[in-house]
Amino acid sequence: MLILVVALTVLTVVLSVIAIAEFVPQRDRAIGRKLSELEEIASSRSLAQKRRRQTKREALEVWLENLGERVSPGDLEVGKTRRRLITAGFRDPRAVPIFYGMRILAPALAVLLFVALFAPALAVTGPKYMASMGLAAFFGWTMPSAYISRRIRLRKKEMQKALADTLDMLVVCVEAGLGLNQAMARVAEEIEHISPIMSEELEILNLEIRAGTPREDALRHLGERTDVKDIKGLVSMLIQTDRFGTSIATALRVHSDDLRVKRRQRAEEAAAKTTIKLVIPLAIFVFPAMFVVILGPAILTILSTFGDM
Repeated sequence: MLILVVALTVLTVVLSVIAIAEFVPQRDRAIGRKLSELEEIASSRSLAQKRRRQTKREALEVWLENLGERVSPGDLEVGKTRRRLITAGFRDPRAVPIFYGMRILAPALAVLLFVALFAPALAVTGPKYMASMGLAAFFGWTMPSAYISRRIRLRKKEMQKALADTLDMLVVCVEAGLGLNQAMARVAEEIEHISPIMSEELEILNLEIRAGTPREDALRHLGERTDVKDIKGLVSMLIQTDRFGTSIATALRVHSDDLRVKRRQRAEEAAAKTTIKLVIPLAIFVFPAMFVVILGPAILTILSTFGDM
């Protein structure tokens, strides 16, 4: 009888363990399935939000494009603006009308912002109110152009810094036996980690050459797009080397050495200008404090002496 009780107890324990072992994975699977469903719902919601934002952005761009087309100036001014936008990295054909639309919308937004926020806080009225509104409109008018100028300056600075490494890679690729087109394509891949902007410009150069544009014209387009003096010099050197049939590797190495000399001279020039640039902050902030500390006690003593007399 005792053996039967023990056997039944053991069987009960074993069945309980088996039931628990079967129940826990099912629960895990149910939880995992629920979590996956929640993730799908969240991803679908985020995707829907992205689509709504993209739709709103596209609608705003279409509205700005229509507004810009109505207020666009002559062809000469449009051509200059298009070149500036291309140099800034905006190559979309709609960029020019959108830019002109922003130049109309930005002053209106600046005036509305001033009327809603700053005017009640500053409590300006009368002629000052009108002058402040005009100043806000002028600030909004200049903001798009200032943003484009800043973007152009930053892109030029980055390409200027990456040009030396780009030339070194070109020299290595050409001396290894690659042609100039293949070397440009290889350098565009390798330079992406250092300068995405330079990599993008070289990729556009390679795409133009693959599309059938003569290499001389594609190189000239590179110089016009970037508007960097050293890149224009490199383009001129490559065009002349291609015309006269001289060694590209030798020309690239000489140009690379010359570029490094110019880079060192620019650094020395910037270091020499530092002392002159420090004069203004020294005269405004440091010298008055020094005069107060040094001459303050003497002036107080003199004043007290003459006061006693």
